[in-house]
Amino acid sequence: MPGHVEVFPNGRLICGPLQAWAALGRAGVTAAKREGDGATPAGCYPLRQVYYRPDRRAPPRTGLAVRALEPDDGWCDAPGHPAYNCPVKQPFAASHESLWRADHVYDLIVVVGYNDRPAVAGLGSAIFLHLQRPDHGPTAGCVALDPAALETVLALLGPGSVLTVHPG
Repeated sequence: MPGHVEVFPNGRLICGPLQAWAALGRAGVTAAKREGDGATPAGCYPLRQVYYRPDRRAPPRTGLAVRALEPDDGWCDAPGHPAYNCPVKQPFAASHESLWRADHVYDLIVVVGYNDRPAVAGLGSAIFLHLQRPDHGPTAGCVALDPAALETVLALLGPGSVLTVHPG
């Protein structure tokens, strides 16, 4: 299926002709995702939109909606807050993570439609496809790729694209 990204528990990723290795959550893959558990959620999820750091790169080539990050962009990870698992503007009083980071892992982010529309408190937030750290280490629950692989994936995505994370 065009625009279908498949990830297996060993980190193997397939998207069209691309096969690559992805970093997954430090706790592996789970079908019972909880906030802060460090696991990547198993299942099939829509890919919503792309954010990029305009001071570090050009907009990516993709059929998904694209938006430039701003220094005050964040993502709420406070399960009891009405903005849970949604983008927010900083300063923000509840727990959140900044999308404008000193490292480069969020220079390119694809928002995964996990636990949204509506978000259920405590089931996990801020699940993205993003760039790997230089050491290729695990994530806090996201799927991370090297820059060339993520660029290739993005070029294959458009409306209706999905991410399938296979269970362990």
